[in-house]
Amino acid sequence: MPLVTYEQARPWAKAIRDEVLNRRMPPWDAVKGVGQFRDDPSLTQSEMEMLVGWVEGGAPEGNPIYLPELGRVERAAAELPGQGIELRHSITLTGPMVLTGIRPEGALELSAILPDRSVQHLIWIPVFRPEWNRTYYLRTPLRLPKGTKLELSGSGAQLK
Repeated sequence: MPLVTYEQARPWAKAIRDEVLNRRMPPWDAVKGVGQFRDDPSLTQSEMEMLVGWVEGGAPEGNPIYLPELGRVERAAAELPGQGIELRHSITLTGPMVLTGIRPEGALELSAILPDRSVQHLIWIPVFRPEWNRTYYLRTPLRLPKGTKLELSGSGAQLK
């Protein structure tokens, strides 16, 4: 069901509000604040409040002069080249690695314990929805030195 025009979205205003407040819309499995990813469609608190205010205010139609041109939305979701690492359990790196993306295969929590014993929480997906599955590309590639332990709880993942 498309929600591109006002006429398409208006009948669903209250349902959209509920889905947004329960963070089921827009679709994004990763928990906010654990990892920094490109193309994160999650809404900020102020965006959520604006949407709730619009619904509670009767969901009026805005001024059409402010509408963007309709077109096809393209996402930068192409797979990066390279084989990657299939991760099924916790491992310690025997050489350095540059991590650019994580493709989960189910609910998981993944952290990197660096040789200096500092911990970087990479991603947490407590509820996995296969229909939303994607590769989560890090906003900035992460250089992991030899001796880093990748601590995995839950399902496996493909690391790029």
